[in-house]
Amino acid sequence: MSPLPPRRLALLGGGFSTEDDGLLDDWVLGHVRAARPKVCFVPTASGDAPGYVERFLDAYRSRSCVPSVLPLFRRELDDDGLRTFLLSQDVVYVGGGNTANLLAVWRAHGVDRLLREAYDRGTLLCGISAGANCWADGSHTDSFGPLRHLSDGLGLLPGSVCPHYDSEPGRRASYRAAVASGVLAGGWAVEDGVGALFTEGRLTDAVSRVPHARLYRVEPDEDGGVRESSPSGRLLGVTRSGT
Repeated sequence: MSPLPPRRLALLGGGFSTEDDGLLDDWVLGHVRAARPKVCFVPTASGDAPGYVERFLDAYRSRSCVPSVLPLFRRELDDDGLRTFLLSQDVVYVGGGNTANLLAVWRAHGVDRLLREAYDRGTLLCGISAGANCWADGSHTDSFGPLRHLSDGLGLLPGSVCPHYDSEPGRRASYRAAVASGVLAGGWAVEDGVGALFTEGRLTDAVSRVPHARLYRVEPDEDGGVRESSPSGRLLGVTRSGT
């Protein structure tokens, strides 16, 4: 009996929905061995917004993959069909929006359990904003209006996640305060433009599409504050000669 493939997930600070260069989208696909991987977009956090779906399809139809979409607000598949569909995917890409609503809808339809099963079978899970938050034990979110902690998630990535660490006012200070006080466990802060791949819960690749973007590990320190460290990463779109 062949061993199961490693369990992997990726946190994205960009992609088709925020940039036109496609660097992070190509990076995601580059981690899949299939010649034409099946890539499913899950737009639950945005309420299955049609415009968001079209942007995904426009971006991925031109790539060497088989794109599809899983709508849940007008669900078309029965339970068996839903399981078969999700477990057949090489990549599940979760879009941004409302993290709390995303988790609630997934649980109502059993998608949370199916994603855990897909993860255990080697499907690459990834997402941006709410689609990054959802994989951890907890996250930093504006799901309820003001920025606050959410001690809820699928728990596939230990600790917490904070998206938009550099681009939204108050994010950095609020996340640092949540980690310092212990209401959120230490975790990963993702600046816009960053991609971070985790294999079996450990960081195995960190990239950025712009020189200044960083991934941070944020942990409580011994003095009631936090300490930040930035793992080394690589810049996408730069050749070996630096041009």
